[in-house]
Amino acid sequence: MATRSHIGIKQSDGTIDYIYCHYDGYPDHNGSILVNHYQDIDKANQLLDLGDLSILAEEIGEQQSFSDRSTHRDNWCLAYGRDRGEKNIVKRNTTFEDLLRDDNVSYLYVFDNDKWICYNLYNKCECDLDKYKTELAQS
Repeated sequence: MATRSHIGIKQSDGTIDYIYCHYDGYPDHNGSILVNHYQDIDKANQLLDLGDLSILAEEIGEQQSFSDRSTHRDNWCLAYGRDRGEKNIVKRNTTFEDLLRDDNVSYLYVFDNDKWICYNLYNKCECDLDKYKTELAQS
């Protein structure tokens, strides 16, 4: 079963540009990947430029066949647009409050002031992502 999440970047007007990610949205997977591999605004923007994801991974990667799992690179993101050819899966913009009310996802990740923040939408609380940082990402 999927653990759905939204991944977003807070904008200067307070709104959030975001994408949907279908699998592995819990903090020890998606949260860990975000804090260790997308820790600057340029990388975060490149990730959102992919549009909605099936799977978040350590690298954005290149186009791969969505339907042929034997060819998937484990460390590359699997994107609905790039890899499956879907349309209208681009990043969207909305308010933070609207994202907090979305009961179709379990977690919300927001890049704000050079830091990832995680919100558990079921328990309505913030999650600590610092414990998932590796030594390499902290330097």
